[in-house]
This record gives sequence, C-alpha cells and structure tokens, in this order.
Amino acid sequence: MSAHTIHANDTAERLQDLARCRARKKLGWYMHAAIYLMVNAALTALSLHQGKHWSLYPMVFWGFGLLVHGASVWLIAPRSAWWQRMVEREAKAIERERRADHGRLPS
Repeated sequence: MSAHTIHANDTAERLQDLARCRARKKLGWYMHAAIYLMVNAALTALSLHQGKHWSLYPMVFWGFGLLVHGASVWLIAPRSAWWQRMVEREAKAIERERRADHGRLPS
C-alpha cells in the first residue's frame, strides 16, 4: 500500500495526513518558483547592467529543474489524471496478458 494513495478503508486521520503531505509538496513548488523568479530577476538585472546576457544560462537550467519539480508534484503524483490513465492502461495490458497466457496449452 503506497503512502500517497487513497484507499476506501482509510481513516479520517490518514486522509488528513495525506492532504497535509500533498499541500506541503505544492507549497514547496510555489516557494521554489518564487525564489526562482526573484533570483533570476536579480541575475538578469546584473547581467544587463554589465551589458551581457549570461543570466540566461542559470535561468534555463534552473527552469528545467523547476519544470521537473512541478511535474513530480502535479503530473506524476498518485491520483493525478495522468497517473490514473497510466494505471488503467497498465491494468488493461496485464489483463490481456493474463488472458493470453490462460489460453495457452501447457507443453
């Protein structure tokens, strides 16, 4: 049983813990995004003041990290729509494999 998924027999306390965990992850991403914006604004101002464009490099690479962090919070997290579609697709594939194996005669 995964610590981050909801089950029918979960207690109210466990659901509250799960809600806190999810909220903490989302808040972590919002803080990450706010720091990204503030730091990169300062770096951009500094690089433009110098007449150069070096601030683009940390902005792009850190932005990629922010994107991956966001994907882990909203897309890949259990119970997201994308995650549910993947689970359903895998369950259907397993069922097809099980039927195919069941239909084979032993050698």
